[in-house]
Amino acid sequence: MTKRALPAHVYDKKGVLYFQRRGWPTTRIKAEAGTPEFALEYAALLNGARLAPEVTARTFNALTADYVRSQRYRKLAPRTAKDYDKVLIWVKDKIGHLPVERMQRKDVIRARDANSDKARFASYIVQVLRILFEHAQDIGWVETGKNPAKGVGLIKADTVPREPWPADKIDAFRERADGHTLLVFELCLGTGQRIGDVLKMRWSDIEGDGINVTQGKTRARLWVPFTPRLRAVLSATPKRGVTICAHGRGKPLSYRAAAQRIMAVRKEIGAENYDIHGLRYAAAAEMAAAGCSDELIAAVTGHTTVAMVRKYAGPARQKVRAIEAQERRK
Repeated sequence: MTKRALPAHVYDKKGVLYFQRRGWPTTRIKAEAGTPEFALEYAALLNGARLAPEVTARTFNALTADYVRSQRYRKLAPRTAKDYDKVLIWVKDKIGHLPVERMQRKDVIRARDANSDKARFASYIVQVLRILFEHAQDIGWVETGKNPAKGVGLIKADTVPREPWPADKIDAFRERADGHTLLVFELCLGTGQRIGDVLKMRWSDIEGDGINVTQGKTRARLWVPFTPRLRAVLSATPKRGVTICAHGRGKPLSYRAAAQRIMAVRKEIGAENYDIHGLRYAAAAEMAAAGCSDELIAAVTGHTTVAMVRKYAGPARQKVRAIEAQERRK
């Protein structure tokens, strides 16, 4: 709705109506414009009506509730929303009663550092607070540009960087595994997709000599051709259910069951240091070793930035280039 169609002091901010008048608190209007309910609510506000303190108070509890109702939150991928929810619970428990406008950069840093023993969660606190303040700007709770979480550094986990599966471990796994274990392995390696997306693949997703994929994390839509080895494994796999990775009477294989089966073989071949996600790295590494460009690799993996492609394929590409460079010295 355009501003001209709205009465005085009412503003449309990304589909949400607010009553804003100099010297008065900004109040969200719940009713839809043009309805009798809107007319009553608007008249009450003009006459000085106020919502209950717990609704109008600009606390983090109120901001979090408003954010969860917003399109910004609703458009999140399920996995991302699940990660954000953990921080939103922390926000309610720790700072929910505090006023949004009083938070400073030092407070964000203090919150991050207080949770530094859980590096991933600590970084998510910074990221989610940054998003909450962006939302606070959108609804007029803080001045434009005020975002104390913006620019605050994240904490890097003190862990060993994930490595792609080496060729000898891939060969050893193929020699030992069979059935669903081999199927999951080949789907992860052959398509270069995350295990969560692999377990959701359906027989009906197969189109021609490849498979359609909608990535759960990014919502990217891809069509990934089969590798010869994956094609052979799929041809030998009976159709037990709707999903490709199904067992028993057609029940989809769970992540836990898949991880346990993969781990059992990893222990047998001494590959405990190479996890399931490492197969996605291995797929990118194989393409890089074959001379594929970043754009070609991203067409399979679905990565949207060059930086992420290089993170996955960089070591393999460096090795290929180093070999070529040394060959030229002879």
